[in-house]
Amino acid sequence: MAVTSYRRRWTLDDRAESPWHSLPVDVPADCPGLLVTLTIPPIDGVVIDIGLEGPDGWRGWSGGARQTFAITPTAATPGYVPGELEPGTWWVVLGLHRLPTEGAELIVEAVTGPVADIPGLTSYADASAAIAVPERPPRRTLPATPGLKWIAGDFHAHSLHSDGSTPIANLAALGVAAGLDVLAITDHNTIAHHRELPGLSDRFGIGLIPGQEVTTDTGHANAFGHLTAIDFRQPASTWVTEVARQGGLLSINHPLGGDCAWRHPLTEHPPLAEIWHSSWLDHHWGGPIAWWQAWGLDTVAIGGSDWHNPTSPTPIGTPTTWLAVDAAAETPAELVEATLQALTAGRTAISTTYTAPVLLRVEDTLIALDAPNTLVLSPNGTRHPITSPHHQLPATPGPHTLVTHTGQFLSSCT
Repeated sequence: MAVTSYRRRWTLDDRAESPWHSLPVDVPADCPGLLVTLTIPPIDGVVIDIGLEGPDGWRGWSGGARQTFAITPTAATPGYVPGELEPGTWWVVLGLHRLPTEGAELIVEAVTGPVADIPGLTSYADASAAIAVPERPPRRTLPATPGLKWIAGDFHAHSLHSDGSTPIANLAALGVAAGLDVLAITDHNTIAHHRELPGLSDRFGIGLIPGQEVTTDTGHANAFGHLTAIDFRQPASTWVTEVARQGGLLSINHPLGGDCAWRHPLTEHPPLAEIWHSSWLDHHWGGPIAWWQAWGLDTVAIGGSDWHNPTSPTPIGTPTTWLAVDAAAETPAELVEATLQALTAGRTAISTTYTAPVLLRVEDTLIALDAPNTLVLSPNGTRHPITSPHHQLPATPGPHTLVTHTGQFLSSCT
């Protein structure tokens, strides 16, 4: 057993140099485990993130949710990828998210050797096993283009693999109870959760989409698909190219979301944007739609609850993103792949909830469901009155939105 310790006062000068700093740890051959502990002083205004990188790549991220974690060849703390500990230099990565003016003294201790108790693992496994499959509510069948069908999804949710409060099994249960067919699990700066998704998809009968929320203090983005970890420390332009290279889809998250609003410079826009987000609490406020118009209406709009815990602003499935997918897709795995294809093709619609009014594009027709006495706004600003619960009008190119007579946004379709 060997112990590597660092004690240092980190200052605003360090934070100005870079938000992220790496501390080397030597891992010997045939190492049975690595245990890392971060000690933070009890000072207001200190928020420190922590993660781990090995010689062969990224192994996980706690953000500010944990201060101790472990990795062994067969198991790891949630948020970290288990597996052989390749010999060589590893790096404990600190994120200096918030520091007071006087700085803060941090202690990092890394222990190589046997790990008797992996932090967080047993409680996570016990909680996951105890969650039952809930009853699904009555399925909502929407009119669709021949060969396609509409399924319901949510593209933003967090588990105990990052700063969520619950195992992925509970997210799956909440998604089923909300009527969802697919749910993206988008933990911060880690893909450790991806290995759980296929088994839990089959257990709960819901397509769990592999995702990663690429997280920085100047903006977040969700990377969807069967991807390796996207390096949040690199410029955002590299996220766009790397996700595309790996065959995935990148979405800008909550672009007007408080201190997480999107502020990264980009010349090439990713294909998706989370226009409808839980932070949009008053749908009379047109800011998100204005951002979409300014950013580019060719960007496919999606929605996400950004669920972390029961005190989150909205439940899972609020808003609901509808996807026109291949009608032959049935199994959870098939629904995941069909969803990624529908996102690529831009076949989406968004409603505030699963049962709320919705505006759909069906071939060359727009259909407004359960929304009498509202208006459809076309991309050129033309308004179309909706007078019945199943109102049809000719579709024009580009996204359309559904609003009340008071200007409250109810739905959009691309």
